[in-house]
Amino acid sequence: MGGMLCVFFYARLWRRAHILTDVEFVELRYGGKAALILRLFHAIYRSTLFNTITMGWVILAMSKIVQELLGWDKVFAVTVLVIITLIYTVLSGIWGAVVTDFFQFIWAMLGCIILAVIVVIKAGGPLELAQKSFEAAQALQGTQTLSPVVSSNQLLGFLPSPGATTLAIFSFFVFITVQWLGGGEGGGFLAQRLFSTKNEKHSMLAVLWYNFAQYAVRPWPWIIVGLGSLIYFPNIDDPESSYPKMMVMFLGPGLRGFLVAGFLAAFMSTITTHLNWGASYLVNDVYRRVIRKDASERHYIIISQISTVIMAIMAGIAAWQMDSIYKAWLFIQLLMVGTSLVMLLRWYWWRINAWSEISAMVSSLIIALILDKHPAFSSIQGEDFYAVRLVITLTLCTLIWLIVTYLTKPVAEEQLKKFFRHVRPGGFWGPIAQACPDVTKLHLGWPEVANFFLGTICIYASLFSIGWFCLGQYDLSLAAAVVSGVTGYVMFFAISKMDWKGV
Repeated sequence: MGGMLCVFFYARLWRRAHILTDVEFVELRYGGKAALILRLFHAIYRSTLFNTITMGWVILAMSKIVQELLGWDKVFAVTVLVIITLIYTVLSGIWGAVVTDFFQFIWAMLGCIILAVIVVIKAGGPLELAQKSFEAAQALQGTQTLSPVVSSNQLLGFLPSPGATTLAIFSFFVFITVQWLGGGEGGGFLAQRLFSTKNEKHSMLAVLWYNFAQYAVRPWPWIIVGLGSLIYFPNIDDPESSYPKMMVMFLGPGLRGFLVAGFLAAFMSTITTHLNWGASYLVNDVYRRVIRKDASERHYIIISQISTVIMAIMAGIAAWQMDSIYKAWLFIQLLMVGTSLVMLLRWYWWRINAWSEISAMVSSLIIALILDKHPAFSSIQGEDFYAVRLVITLTLCTLIWLIVTYLTKPVAEEQLKKFFRHVRPGGFWGPIAQACPDVTKLHLGWPEVANFFLGTICIYASLFSIGWFCLGQYDLSLAAAVVSGVTGYVMFFAISKMDWKGV
């Protein structure tokens, strides 16, 4: 749902901004010393802390595969992986990342699909895989691996079971209504790709394809192997190592090498994106903005290469220190959730200023750390209560930044008019729009709203259709495919009705 919000409400605006990084947007939108401070903070925070943790868990995931398949120790595996990826990232930049991504995605998906098909065949077919994995889950009742109450709906269903706890129902509701807000703007590495597209329509269609590939195509080959691992490795100490164990069990030397290459491709695709993205922050938003403004392009390229090496070393150290990919992901989500609404609204509401964002980021960091670490909140700590902490953090941070917004002065009118003329956003720009009567702002209406819901239904239906097909429920799969096809067709019809004037 966050992805669809980006497709129809933000992708075009990012492309219109004509900037190099998403944090460069801060000075374009706000101006002044506060905006410069915020831009520098964003750039350093994202390129070092946020990016390091993200790359750390990606390297950790690949190192677990390498350790299982090749018997290397963790330090050696992390070192080799970082060096391999670093070499061509330093040499190629964003162009190399985009071109190699195209081939790496195809190779990685093909390898994962091959393993998933073999697992289904070895289990005796789709229905047998589902039944055996359900029986294996039932056998684990009362262990630390799964909760004491395991039903087939818990294992394979989308909705909570009829007898689910209040906490489970609340968590589901939070994931459906709140969790995705943080991805709605489409910033970070996704925004960097949007800056590189040909025009506004290409930027929108690029994110639309990303959503289909990310949420409909990519998950099921992993899920199928995950279900199989319940059958063959029910009491494994580290569940995150079950996938490479399945590779060793089911693949011979040739196919195993093919899949290792596929995983290496997926790994390199992600790391090159984040290294290039992080380097663009350090060079464009820190070094070029405040340290040396008038150097040659060659000089900035050399600085970006040095920055890439430094970030790769930091990511390797982070991976060496981490034990769990999942816990790292939960922590980084909590750190960022407090800024969700201010990031979405800064495009569409003129009153938001730099202090709105600063207060949201600082309060999010403080509140998330307190809720996650302080003994006073031990009753809501741990993975099961993640959704509770997320809602508390989002609610308190939103109240704080709204209060700060109204207690501080709005952005200077000249800066707002400059931004409005440059990006021509829709939304609540009342006094600024009146001061710029010659500007035709983006008209948002029923096509965008309808497409948001149509696109969401289309992707979910695709996800369910592929999943039901993989699990042998062909009638449900066909019905979901029809729903996906119809909503997709109507969505593309409505896209033609959107405001494309001047594009």
